Amino acid sequence: MCQIDLNKYLEYNKEWAAKMLSSQGDYFDSLKEGQSPKALLVGCSDSRVSPSKVLGLELGDLFVHRNIANVVSHTDLNFLSVMQYAVENLGIHDIIVYGHYGCGGIRAAYENKSNGLIDNWLANIKDVIRHHKNELEEIENENDRINKLVELNVLEQIENIKQTSIYKKAIGRGEAIRLHAWVFDFSTGLVHDLKKKYNIVPAVV
Repeated sequence: MCQIDLNKYLEYNKEWAAKMLSSQGDYFDSLKEGQSPKALLVGCSDSRVSPSKVLGLELGDLFVHRNIANVVSHTDLNFLSVMQYAVENLGIHDIIVYGHYGCGGIRAAYENKSNGLIDNWLANIKDVIRHHKNELEEIENENDRINKLVELNVLEQIENIKQTSIYKKAIGRGEAIRLHAWVFDFSTGLVHDLKKKYNIVPAVV
């Protein structure tokens, strides 16, 4: 197995820091003051779907939580802590569930083979499969079927967010929490807004 020299990343970091200082002398000073991100993004851990690179964002623009297949689990204290901090401490009112076509976690759940510990996590997605079994079976092409499952999974996670105590308390306080369902397409490099694709209003704003 070929060993990768990780020092190249540190060298890139030095070049990047120098470039930022030369163009914006106070860039890092402003970061030290604190953060005020525009949105919370719940994405997949897949190395190919870096939201900052795909969406052209700067440091401090997004508060990010990533896991396999962008799942919102009510037993995941990691995610719930992130969401609570985002909403209650950072004052974030926009939450994005950011999936992607060709998701390995979605495919693994669909194929339903034994994968060890991760099977417990994938059970969340298998529930989505069960709820939409007839709809998925109507799609003949397997890749199209899995991509449809990617979309259904994103929409299901939106519903899961709405069931959290954090979301309900925020709504109870009169706060407008806007939920967004996005999917990244490797074949085009574009991010698709499922709200527009499926004409979903007002549940996904």
